Amino acid sequence: MLALVVDTATAAVTVGVVDFSDGEAAVRAEHVVVDAKRHGETLAPGIRAVLDEAGIRAADLAAIVAGVGPGPFTGLRVGLVTAASLSDALGIPAYPVCSLDGLAGPGRPLLVATDARRREVYWARYDEAGVRVEGPAVAKPADLASHLAAETPVAVGSGAALYAGQLGLPVEEPLYPTVAGLARRAADRVLGKAPAEPLTPLYLRRPDAVEPGAAKSVLT
Repeated sequence: MLALVVDTATAAVTVGVVDFSDGEAAVRAEHVVVDAKRHGETLAPGIRAVLDEAGIRAADLAAIVAGVGPGPFTGLRVGLVTAASLSDALGIPAYPVCSLDGLAGPGRPLLVATDARRREVYWARYDEAGVRVEGPAVAKPADLASHLAAETPVAVGSGAALYAGQLGLPVEEPLYPTVAGLARRAADRVLGKAPAEPLTPLYLRRPDAVEPGAAKSVLT
């Protein structure tokens, strides 16, 4: 059973093909481009690249796994619209995954933090089993540092690397959601052929663009 994995919630456009045939999430192809301003230009070529590398066609896919954020409005929307369109066109289910979950694995408690711009981070905390115990949320790094429990020994993610000095935690890889990490979070649903789920984005805050107000009168 093959699934396409897509995430555009960070500066990285992450795409992959994962094989669930043996009950495990085995990555057959992965393509990652880090460019915060070119999600729309790089996603479709990335999808073509992983399908070619895996030696399959889109019609061979059985599911779509999509990172739903949190992330900036424009970049996140590119991935989710594409994932939803492919799901509809191919008649296959789509499964959402919190993008922060795609950076967290078992082994030790950790903080996942990605760059939210505006000098803030999107963050979540995970226990030693890789289970999310707090978040997702958005905060300034200094405020987050004062909130973190003492038992959080390490951080991962681009936001953690960018604000390592303020967070006061050692930073490890990965910096961006991985194909394997995202696929692992959806494995039970893919293998169980669960019904499709809506790809609802986790924006956590309002977009920068707002509707213009009423025109002001020039009469005095």
